[in-house]
Amino acid sequence: MTRADEIKAALNRAFEAHHIDVIDESEQHRGHAGYQEGGQSHFRVRIQTPELTPLSRLARHRAVHAAIGPALIAQIHALAIEIDA
Repeated sequence: MTRADEIKAALNRAFEAHHIDVIDESEQHRGHAGYQEGGQSHFRVRIQTPELTPLSRLARHRAVHAAIGPALIAQIHALAIEIDA
């Protein structure tokens, strides 16, 4: 299972989302800080869930980080989050 798959599975467990995309953008960062050979270091999450609607932007991001979990967050260098609540 790739890290993208692990991230998506964690988000599916935590939220009843209408839509979740997890995109590995690592190749766009080749040669930059944090790039890991083989990718799986830079991700973009696009999630649509009404559960996050009442939360502030900061609280939404914290909720996504908490859902993914510290062990998996520690394995990636960058995580861009786009939330459509």
